[in-house]
Amino acid sequence: MAEFHVPGYVGKILRVDLNSKKMTEEKLDEPTLKKWVGGAGLAAKYLYDEVPPGVEWNDPRNRLIWTTGPLAGSGISGAATFNVTSKGPMTNLAGCSQANGYFGAYLKFSGFDGIIFQGASPKLVYLVVKEGKAEIRDASHLAGKDVWEVEDQIRKELGVRERDVSVYAIGPAGENKVYYATITGDRGHVVAHNGMGAVMGAKNLKAVVAFSGKRNFEVHNPELLKEKNNALFEFAKTFGTIYQWGSGGGFSTLGANGALPVKNYTTNLYPEHEKMNGQYIRTHYKIRPVPCYQCRIAHVKEVEVTEGPYKGFVGEEPEYELLAAWGPQIGNTELGAVVMLTREVDKLGMDCNEGSWVVGWAMECYEKGVFTKKETDGLDLSWGNVEAVKELLNRIARRRGYMGNLLADGVMRASRTVGGPAADWAIYGCKGSAPRGHDHRGNTRWYELLDTCVTNTSSLDATWGGVHPKLVDQEEATDHFSHEQVSTINAKFSGIRLFDDCLGTCRFAAPHPKLQLECFNAVTGWNWKLEDAFTVGRRITNLLRVFNFRHGARIEDERPSKRYGSVPVDGPAKGKNIMEKWPQMVENYYRLMGWDPKTGKPLPETLKKLGLEEIIKDLK
Repeated sequence: MAEFHVPGYVGKILRVDLNSKKMTEEKLDEPTLKKWVGGAGLAAKYLYDEVPPGVEWNDPRNRLIWTTGPLAGSGISGAATFNVTSKGPMTNLAGCSQANGYFGAYLKFSGFDGIIFQGASPKLVYLVVKEGKAEIRDASHLAGKDVWEVEDQIRKELGVRERDVSVYAIGPAGENKVYYATITGDRGHVVAHNGMGAVMGAKNLKAVVAFSGKRNFEVHNPELLKEKNNALFEFAKTFGTIYQWGSGGGFSTLGANGALPVKNYTTNLYPEHEKMNGQYIRTHYKIRPVPCYQCRIAHVKEVEVTEGPYKGFVGEEPEYELLAAWGPQIGNTELGAVVMLTREVDKLGMDCNEGSWVVGWAMECYEKGVFTKKETDGLDLSWGNVEAVKELLNRIARRRGYMGNLLADGVMRASRTVGGPAADWAIYGCKGSAPRGHDHRGNTRWYELLDTCVTNTSSLDATWGGVHPKLVDQEEATDHFSHEQVSTINAKFSGIRLFDDCLGTCRFAAPHPKLQLECFNAVTGWNWKLEDAFTVGRRITNLLRVFNFRHGARIEDERPSKRYGSVPVDGPAKGKNIMEKWPQMVENYYRLMGWDPKTGKPLPETLKKLGLEEIIKDLK
């Protein structure tokens, strides 16, 4: 076989059979890479090819696919993102989720563009990859340990310093197969969506470790890459508030738009927002930078609480979604408590979004008498009781007691189990997907509500921080509460963000699609246009959509829960009703996506246009 020579890639996938402990290398080729690029695209291909209908998320035959992209480790600011794809428990459909830190770069430096896990180990194990070799190690002594303890113990065993390796692991939540368990590593970076940590727990895989090293792949035009990377960095500094104030810098703006989730969507009012935002954190707390791999934006910080009941507590600076989750959504106004709960949920290995939806729902049930201290095993789940929330999160992670086990399966299943009026109070997409940490009924957020409900990745497909049509030379909406405009823009913008998820870059450090594409071309030498990038993203969307239909997806479930789609009773979005024209909105989206407007299935001509002729038969 000819020597592999595609700039941006190592050219190898590691396949790990956890049952037999057999490990093999598989070569990649340029036609496959040009069709799927890497990251979410390459993983979607493997998932479709290897996980047939009838294989459930916890079946050993399910795959857990970790992939990097061509820009990871290339020198682009913060380019160490990796993607994890599997059939996940929240939706029992395809899930794609990403995390940053160091792993995406280190995996390539260790000799692989990705890892495919199959089977299930008879006992708990972890995997180490270094210099083109892999080793499966016993992890029995790590059972029950939280993610931070696992990171510390593994580094001690390997005799390495903090940044010599990147460690991603599951905590108690993953071992106990909590449906929204995460894969967490590098001190707080999280593969958050559709329970990838639960899949990892079902495979008895506790952690994956990648060693640092030197760049072992070619960059087509290093000087051009340096120039384009600088341009991307200069733009990123001015894009929103990330560079100066972190992702929490937009917290108060979201409050002004009625887009903060407050007490489980029972109100849109949160007057304490100015003491919960990124500006307050960075002007009142002690701050220490802990940036991701080669990141010049360096928005990730460690903070020390300097006031209030949690004075002296040290933890990672909460990202926006954590501020929303453990602040307004649970009726908490103490910022130091958010830092504490952020550390707790990350150590346990649980998604903060779904975690806060289940806790907020339980608190509303407690307030209205559906739950009493009998059901909560003595916990006082009054709004804002953060110590009770900490204890509840620990019970959920270990499926301990009635409430811990009930909430471990997510708010959709928990609310349907309880039934009665409480079933109408839960916030979720009816496929089972967890909304991101906003009130998506607010101004400029209908885009994400629609995206959450029609998702094919069990997360957001088309949007990220809203939509940004101008960045790709498209027209913006004139009315963010227009059913037609919102669905039209989502359809036209669809594809470019999934292309992002193929590359190995961080959205905060690389938010401009056109500038990022110029970096991609400098690395690969492929000279792609913007439409080529959109095509790859749309190809992934359609492949996963067909996968999901084959695995039981129903368009009847492409809608929000009753509370998620309810009409705000106060605040800036008071009276705005997304459900008023929901069927027309969804049909317009289907039509513009090239799907049958009645069945939601991709049309044959759409699949042909995207080079997916071979899967047309799978929809029959």
